[in-house]
Amino acid sequence: MIQATVFQVDDYGPWTVTPSPRPEMDLQTLQSRLYAEIAGFIGDREGYAFYTRGDNIVAITNRLDQDAHERLQASIGNRYPVTVSVGIDVGDTPRAALAGASAQLRAAGSAQDDTRTATCRGETADADAGEVTVGHFDIENATDRLTDRLDAFEVYTTVQQWYGTLARHLYQEHESLAFFVGGDNVVAICPPLDQETYHDVIDRVTSRTDVPFRVGVGTGKTTHRAGMAAKHGLEQGRETDRAVVMVDGCPTPSV
Repeated sequence: MIQATVFQVDDYGPWTVTPSPRPEMDLQTLQSRLYAEIAGFIGDREGYAFYTRGDNIVAITNRLDQDAHERLQASIGNRYPVTVSVGIDVGDTPRAALAGASAQLRAAGSAQDDTRTATCRGETADADAGEVTVGHFDIENATDRLTDRLDAFEVYTTVQQWYGTLARHLYQEHESLAFFVGGDNVVAICPPLDQETYHDVIDRVTSRTDVPFRVGVGTGKTTHRAGMAAKHGLEQGRETDRAVVMVDGCPTPSV
């Protein structure tokens, strides 16, 4: 089972223009600080949070109960000029869990409903709800292929086109949630998929984008542990020139 959480800034659109439009860089700074706050809190509890849209942040929160979510809400409410509402749900796939969490938020009111303030709704999973699978995708030789050859904007648009194609394919075909995490890296929360499926994903997306890439896949009791295993898998793939490396659990660091 996967537990997903959606953090949504309450009545954010109207707030950005009340009493008059606020400077864009002030808004970007606020969003980045909110994300850092949420990511730090979730990360300390072995979850993952993804920036997504800034005023809507998606997190994978296995093993975080409702009390933990409410403590984070209270901390934000005490230190920021905005409040955040939370929708939580569990599902057999990442896509199903996120759909449920989003529905919980919508049931509490519109994103621009000025009467909805710091709502926390939904269902949390048991601590032993099963393992999480993370795929860490990375473009092959991105520095030589893109960064050192093209201008910064062309690199950016190439990477974003690749990411969008990959994310949409994983979402539609495999019930997975993929997020751009900077550089040329994408992290996906996936249901259990076999190695052949990951090879097929790479082949299909590469044929559409002409961008070759590889993936490390990890499993673990928490998103953090699965993500670290995926990182080790990606490194093994680079070292051995393999497109897909799957790791069950995070290897013990060498001394």
